[in-house]
Amino acid sequence: MTNDDMQFEEPEIIYIPDEEGNEEEFEVIMKFEVDGSEQKYMMVVPLSAEEETDEESEEVYAFRYEEDGDDLKLYTIESEEEWDMVEETFNTLLAEMEEEA
Repeated sequence: MTNDDMQFEEPEIIYIPDEEGNEEEFEVIMKFEVDGSEQKYMMVVPLSAEEETDEESEEVYAFRYEEDGDDLKLYTIESEEEWDMVEETFNTLLAEMEEEA
């Protein structure tokens, strides 16, 4: 698949409830597995962030996830060690994507 094909893919939207139980829309921007681990992770951005003009201010959230058929279970990343590993992998993948563009 070329980069041109990727630009026209339909964005994956998920709904995550907030503290009050209101569902908020998020776009999945990346899914990946960490080397040497069975864990899967996804990076998401709130859809409301797209309305902001400054891309640098976009908040990115990371979750560990498991798929069970059509069900998606999200888990927060709680340990500093796990967060560092996810952040490093995300930054590496992002840099590789920018090099290809």
